[in-house]
Amino acid sequence: MFKPKLIDTLKYYGKEQFFKDLIAGTIVGIVALPLAIAFAIASGVSPEKGIFTAIIAGLIISALGGSRVQIGGPTGAFIVVVYGIVQQFGINGLIIATFMAGVLLIVMGVTKLGNAIKYVPYPLITGFTTGIALIIFSSEVKDFLGLHMGSVPADFISKWLAFGQHISSVNPYAAGIGVVTLGLVLLWPRVTHRVPGSLIAILVTTFAVSFFHLPVETIGSRFGAIPSSLPRPVIPGVSFATIQQLIRPAITIALLGSIESLLSAVVADGMTGGNHRSNTELIAQGLANICSSLFGGIPATGAIARTATNVKNGGRTPVAGIVHALTLLIIMLFVGKWAALIPMPTLAGILVVVAWNMSELESFKSVLKGSKSDAVVLVTTFALTVLVDLTVAIEIGMILAAFLFMRKMMQASSVQQADVLPGELFNQDDMPKGLDVFEINGPLFFGAAYKFKDAMKVIENPARVLIIRMRNVPVIDATGIRVLREVHATTKNNGTKLVLAEVASGQVMDELKKARLLFQIGKGNVKDTFENALKRANSILEAG
Repeated sequence: MFKPKLIDTLKYYGKEQFFKDLIAGTIVGIVALPLAIAFAIASGVSPEKGIFTAIIAGLIISALGGSRVQIGGPTGAFIVVVYGIVQQFGINGLIIATFMAGVLLIVMGVTKLGNAIKYVPYPLITGFTTGIALIIFSSEVKDFLGLHMGSVPADFISKWLAFGQHISSVNPYAAGIGVVTLGLVLLWPRVTHRVPGSLIAILVTTFAVSFFHLPVETIGSRFGAIPSSLPRPVIPGVSFATIQQLIRPAITIALLGSIESLLSAVVADGMTGGNHRSNTELIAQGLANICSSLFGGIPATGAIARTATNVKNGGRTPVAGIVHALTLLIIMLFVGKWAALIPMPTLAGILVVVAWNMSELESFKSVLKGSKSDAVVLVTTFALTVLVDLTVAIEIGMILAAFLFMRKMMQASSVQQADVLPGELFNQDDMPKGLDVFEINGPLFFGAAYKFKDAMKVIENPARVLIIRMRNVPVIDATGIRVLREVHATTKNNGTKLVLAEVASGQVMDELKKARLLFQIGKGNVKDTFENALKRANSILEAG
């Protein structure tokens, strides 16, 4: 349940791999710095909180996690959630919600729910991920263009209406810095992958703004100096009323964090041929979020882009992730004060690229072209994420996906009479008089059980024996048991003997035994093969 990968890797750890991890961790630490600052600012908190989160949570996730190469920290997926919590409950509310989410993640890991996360429908994940990307892009328009306006409205439509009203106040210098940032981030990889384009963009634009004294807002002019040390941990005061208010945001953080971290771990497994431990990863993510909140940080999870950067640069053990956190700590201690000179349009440009990479437009189009039910889940989740709230989007998306899945299962199930059964040893003319045969195909659950019940009603003249074949019933639930019991009661009242044939062993047989339905029908009337069921029917008919 909890066995960090670090323990396994250190058993056979050598000097050669250490140098590879050292290089990879250092590069990822440099990449993570501007992202941590940008994610924090976009989330509505001060920039240093992103750095604190990347250092503390990143260290814990690597040291205690269930993946060899996972890099943890703040991510773009949390921007929407964190911004909403800060606007409604303030910084203290965010700290408490993050702490609660950490506890929930630990509970999920301890109860071994790590494997259950993989059953979240792909259209739902694509829908809210693309929706988050659109919201991130929308949130950066003001800083990217340097618009002279007040606070940006939280509502998506109101936000774009406000942009339209203030479009004439575009700062050409800010827009120019933003465009240069986009160009450098997108084109620099053609030069080299060793040095991240985001770092080059920050160095070039910061130098240009400082040297030429361009009238562009910077981190320092908006937030002041960035601290060069970690704060003291503070335990947040929590009351029952506060827990009631913040339980939904905390669940959203925990669910989003678990999905994001395990998706990242799966991607990493594909790149390295490894195999992560999902429950260990969830527990580590929980501990990381608890510790992050104690230091005033924001929610953290596995970061797919930084994890991929780690792997591509040779990182193969959790040591690389630990080095990444220590690199960020060193930068904050000795170079952090210079981060205040970074232009806001530069961070906006970096986040625009992040939003584009998150958007998964090709996946979005692919799902749209697929089945109608998947497209409905996708569009609904996307629309609710953008126009309403991420929590509502996940809740409604899951409920909608579940209902559509049940509808598919109900459509897949069927009840057939003997004369339409293919490839059997008999046909309707050869069947003994006084015998009816029905076959159930598909799961006999609450969505399909009444289809079977309705099929039984079409029998105008009840036969003396009714055989129900269940060879293609893989699972049955309480509603299916109830319907079978009702059919048995009806046939008994009509003087018809019920015989069950080819009941699948396992779940179906166990449920019939637990419900004592086998006892009511009679063990002699439950046969393992259809031939034996026919023999039993003939004996009943002959007995008269």
